[in-house]
Amino acid sequence: MAALSGTDAAPAAREDCGFAVYVHWPFCAAKCPYCDFNSHVRPGGVDEARFMRAYRAELRHMSERMPSRTVTSIFFGGGTPSLMAPRTVAAVIDEIAALWPLAGDAEITLEANPTSVEADRFAGYRAAGVNRLSLGVQALNDPDLKALGRLHGADEAAAALEIARATFPRVSFDLIYARPGQQVRQWADELSRALKLAADHLSAYQLTIEEGTPFFDLSARGRLKTPGEDMARALYDVTQELCEKAGLPAYEVSNHAVPGGESRHNLTYWRGGDYVGVGAGAHGRVAEAGRRVATETLKKPEAWLEQVERMGHGLIAEEALSRQDTAREYLLMGLRLGEGISLARYAELAGAVLSAARVGPLADLGLVEQPTPDRLRASRSGRPLLNSLIAALTD
Repeated sequence: MAALSGTDAAPAAREDCGFAVYVHWPFCAAKCPYCDFNSHVRPGGVDEARFMRAYRAELRHMSERMPSRTVTSIFFGGGTPSLMAPRTVAAVIDEIAALWPLAGDAEITLEANPTSVEADRFAGYRAAGVNRLSLGVQALNDPDLKALGRLHGADEAAAALEIARATFPRVSFDLIYARPGQQVRQWADELSRALKLAADHLSAYQLTIEEGTPFFDLSARGRLKTPGEDMARALYDVTQELCEKAGLPAYEVSNHAVPGGESRHNLTYWRGGDYVGVGAGAHGRVAEAGRRVATETLKKPEAWLEQVERMGHGLIAEEALSRQDTAREYLLMGLRLGEGISLARYAELAGAVLSAARVGPLADLGLVEQPTPDRLRASRSGRPLLNSLIAALTD
């Protein structure tokens, strides 16, 4: 741990984190009972043309603040962005490309749900410029899909994946595990089937019970029981094992990819890069005048829309992060990655090296490791304990 002590750390190499644009579409056909994202159901429909104009206006505002950057990734998240018409997606992409240089190999991702109507739109999204689809499958059996509030069935999901793989160069899909009553063997069988359907990327998230959701209320009343800590850890372990055997090792705690298939957009977040967030409830991290600024927009879609029409943006909060906050965020995000963090970059951000007195005991326990003198990462056994590791390193 000598590399962590003293004041002679090498100057931080500027990691190429990219510059990303996140576009939040805040509408869904139905609200899932586990979801605490900023998503809303509008049975009467949405004035899509009006929202498209607002996106373009907010993008123009942000480009004036962040000029001369090359966009390396665009991500349409939500909500359910596949409820947007392909022409709306095309208009937003075209506006971004008009405001900033767009890298020739820019990754452009759109999240979608695997209903038949949305699958029919895939060709339109591809023509609009989307080159990566992220499909919200969540489960591969109908009873669990129904319990999760999903509107599609398992056969429909498999069919949508087939169409997606034939339409887009890159495809990812999400699964949720640690569902009520789930056992290791059940999950292993389901994940094995999923891996046969996978392309270059798979996300597997442990179900968490978030306050303010219907699942939280059911859990509080004892009507919803999720696997305990030991079972959840066993489900996590089998996820790592099976994905690695299938050639999709974990490059982040919940994300698995073939080498080269990692989400470049999400890597920008996890590596501490800059990203602009537009749309209702979107967050951003931008560098301005030597500071790292956290931005946030109004959450309610109609309030955001009205403010953009009045002011050219829907920003509700901007906060210049301190050196300590920036360094802690880099540590928190970077330790999620298999590659870990640059110790020199951490020292540059924090104004001090990471304490060897804090790192040493964690290394002795096998929870962190240094693959190279300048990098620190959570070990395989340390990754499930990230919150505790962060606290031990910084508090």
